[in-house]
Amino acid sequence: MELDLSPKLAKKKVYGGNGGAYYAWCPDELPMLRHGNIGAAKLALEKDGFALPRYSDSAKVAYVLQGNGVAGIVLPEKEEKVVAIKKGDAIALPFGVVTWWYNKEDTELVVLFLGDTSKAHKAGSFTDFFLTGSNGIFTGFSTEFVSRAWDLEENVVKALVGNQTGTGIVKLDAGFKMPEPKKEHRDGMALNCEEAPLDVDIKKGGRVVVLNTKNLPLVGEVGLGADLVRLDGRAMCSPGFSCDSALQVTYIVRGSGRVQVVGVDGKRVLETTIKGGNLFIVPRFFVVSKIADPDGLEWFSIITTPNPIFTHLAGSIGTWKALSPQVVQASFKVGSDIEQQFRAKRAKEAIFFPPPN
Repeated sequence: MELDLSPKLAKKKVYGGNGGAYYAWCPDELPMLRHGNIGAAKLALEKDGFALPRYSDSAKVAYVLQGNGVAGIVLPEKEEKVVAIKKGDAIALPFGVVTWWYNKEDTELVVLFLGDTSKAHKAGSFTDFFLTGSNGIFTGFSTEFVSRAWDLEENVVKALVGNQTGTGIVKLDAGFKMPEPKKEHRDGMALNCEEAPLDVDIKKGGRVVVLNTKNLPLVGEVGLGADLVRLDGRAMCSPGFSCDSALQVTYIVRGSGRVQVVGVDGKRVLETTIKGGNLFIVPRFFVVSKIADPDGLEWFSIITTPNPIFTHLAGSIGTWKALSPQVVQASFKVGSDIEQQFRAKRAKEAIFFPPPN
């Protein structure tokens, strides 16, 4: 079956109001979501926007694309963590975690969610379960059940069930005081990918920060790894593939560039221009390479394993460097002179290649 791998923007507004909106990538428009059991969505909160407490049927990684705000995170049978979040923050959200999100700044707060939907109600889509609001859990139970469960009088139950008429996202009064974040609550909950130590740093090439069980242990519970890649203007990312059967789900944070993907039988299955806001998915074992436009290219990816392993085909650590000269000659059916030229190039550059002079 041929799959449409072309990048897509998040067009479907799932819910929202004057406090903000929640958008999702639709599996019907991006079939690889359903095929790969991946969900993708974006939360955009305006000033005083409050995303009501909810939990999801999917484990996710959240990445803050823009702005500053506050996240409330409650892991199963744990205390609430109130975390200050800002652009570049990555947060691992395992199954069963309850979250809320709040923006008190003038700048819109935008959070990307990428996750695994293999246990979800719908392949390729997240389903959120709200604790409150017009479609919250309270509204489904009868007054009797709520009253018995929380030992409350009927008039109190009616207030709890009926006062919050918003769905998913509401706008709070300007003077309303939400809980203040605590510095110690960030530890182990969030990692800023723009400030973290670089795992790869190549002059005029690019930089990588990898999110794994070492710097954010919770990704082990989520079952996903992630990375933030910044490719300099006109630089190239070496052709490579995930060698542990993981899918790579890529969101273009900013900039633009060209991408090619090669799949089974050496067929180029994708050749297109990518730009900020695009999401695309590389199938298992397919080889992908990107070249940035002059303004550079930045992307955030999740990989469907907590500690991903990549094989790069070109560069100083490329597979062809490891093979014997005779194997290279026989494989390409070329003489030793061409083999030597092939091997001599890219002797120092790994993963990212600066632009040609």
